[in-house]
Amino acid sequence: MNNLLQRGQSIFNKYVGFFFLTVFFLWIKTYIVQLTQFDLGIENSLQKFLLFINPLGSALLFLGVAFFLKGRKKYIGLIVIDFLLSVLLYANILFYRFFNDFITLPTLTQTQNFGDVSSSVMTLVRPYDILFFIDIIVLIGLLVFRFVKIDATDMNRGKVAALFSMALAISSANLALAETDRPQLLTRGFDRNYIVKYLGMYNYTIYDAVQSTKASAQRVMASSDDITEVVNYTKSNYAEPNPTYFGAGKGMNVIYLHLESMQNFLINYKLNGEEVTPFLNSLTKDQNTLYFDNFFHQTGQGKTSDAEFMLENSLFGLSQGSAYTTKGLNTYEAAPAILGQQGYTSAVFHGNSGSFWNRNEIYKSFGFNKFFDSNYYQINSKDLAEYGLMDKPFFKQSIPLLESLPQPFYTKFITVSNHFPYPINEEDATIAPGTTGDKSVDGYFQTARYADEALKQFFEYLKKSGLYDHSIIVMYGDHYGISENHNKAMEQVMGKEITPFENSGLQRVPLFIRVPGMEGGVNHQYGGQIDLLPTLLHLLGTDTKEYVQFGTDLLSKQHDDVVPFRNGDFVSSTITSIDGKFYDSKTGMTLDKAKNDEAKKDQKIVEYKLKLSDKVVNGDLLRFYKPENFTPVDRSKYNYNATNDVKSINK
Repeated sequence: MNNLLQRGQSIFNKYVGFFFLTVFFLWIKTYIVQLTQFDLGIENSLQKFLLFINPLGSALLFLGVAFFLKGRKKYIGLIVIDFLLSVLLYANILFYRFFNDFITLPTLTQTQNFGDVSSSVMTLVRPYDILFFIDIIVLIGLLVFRFVKIDATDMNRGKVAALFSMALAISSANLALAETDRPQLLTRGFDRNYIVKYLGMYNYTIYDAVQSTKASAQRVMASSDDITEVVNYTKSNYAEPNPTYFGAGKGMNVIYLHLESMQNFLINYKLNGEEVTPFLNSLTKDQNTLYFDNFFHQTGQGKTSDAEFMLENSLFGLSQGSAYTTKGLNTYEAAPAILGQQGYTSAVFHGNSGSFWNRNEIYKSFGFNKFFDSNYYQINSKDLAEYGLMDKPFFKQSIPLLESLPQPFYTKFITVSNHFPYPINEEDATIAPGTTGDKSVDGYFQTARYADEALKQFFEYLKKSGLYDHSIIVMYGDHYGISENHNKAMEQVMGKEITPFENSGLQRVPLFIRVPGMEGGVNHQYGGQIDLLPTLLHLLGTDTKEYVQFGTDLLSKQHDDVVPFRNGDFVSSTITSIDGKFYDSKTGMTLDKAKNDEAKKDQKIVEYKLKLSDKVVNGDLLRFYKPENFTPVDRSKYNYNATNDVKSINK
């Protein structure tokens, strides 16, 4: 036994032995994390093998860099690299727990948001998380307590080259095997889950860096010729307005109410026999309100900002990061600019910092006249939610600001109370929490009820002021509130297993459109946030044919009911596409071969549409195209600094 220990110690007393021990630790740790912390949808033996083997090649490659250091520095370099890779791994664990997604380079540029989300991050930390760094502690301990002696001998270049060749060979074989199971893995589709599942966390990071660099270079390489294909596509897919609704709200004010994290399953849902959102439920029966029960969020990593981006532009959010933070200086044909040139005053109301999601910059590019951020509100600690002013005081304090605007106006109110992790003070809760045992899911019903009550109070003001009879009111959910990480609890809420098909259905968010004098009712049309802009403009009597928009009017008889998701999946009234599998949207059953071929055609169209939209945004192509009777926005004309005069309105 002693001889065995001595042999083992002699192996690790050489730097090569210590190096391979470090590689082994990082390899197995990464495999365990990928297996247990991420829901990657492993389906067959090959995928299981790839998940096991894919961290090895990248561990050898990254840790092998330490061989270029001399003497004792090799050990320090090795542990530092191991630590940095472990930090990257753990950061993705926390990010995945929050967003059910992986970090991209563009998300790292959203540093202005970090302070606002820090309290939410702490709720994601688990006691066992220290185990993700236990290998670092062991390696340092082996050196500090001299169980391993320092070997200052440098490895010759030939052996270092052989090591890197082995690392590349393993990674290449990994990619080749992955391509047999998922052809065109690196060139087709938008789902980061695939890359991590097949190639591993660290190779995904390299892939992401390459993709981000290519996206950044697109603007430099773009020319006026690039917009031609886009314009031809959007014009050929234009949906003519429905004469019954076209101009139904002409000349009216527009009031958008952004319903944070509001999912559609809440509508008419009863918790312990009590309605969670009684006010929103009542609007489904309002004679002048259209309620869309098959309306889906289409957000990606930008979440709330993606929802806004689609709302204002009918362009998709980016596949990586947020267009709000990375494309704030682009040229846009946004709703505020379009309507501003028709006499509308535009404004956004938000009880949070103006820099959050870079709103105070991108709103200038959209052409918003006013941005009433937290500087325009009196915020007491008792009225503060995690992401700004709570909804009830927010609406109350917004009223004098709204009344300061000349009519007609185009406005958007961004609420924040119903936001993960869904905390609420006892005195503000008017419904008992859920009983699933999942704190976030159980609290979600209470914050949703609070948001519902705040909306009711604001509607009472609108009726009393007379704005109710002269305004189009649009309410939309921005993204899911409960992620896939809480599916076990959601199975208790929904009373059924949350399969991938059922989960796609949970991406429905509520959409209410109220137009005075227009006939309301429940509308079963399938649509998404990309469709809101053309729908609104047609209600206002503005034809959208000359604009570059990827959505179509929800009320048009030519509306395209295929709803693309940012990861390349889609849903329609007949077909649901999830992870390359196709289901009947009504029954949830997998499609037969004939319908499968039809679904594949829709899949190609969805991917083409997403690529064209990315081409527009990454290349800033709208600078090369000006619709008839539209004047591009001059950002220098907009300044959102709070003035004493406006501040005094709330005092």
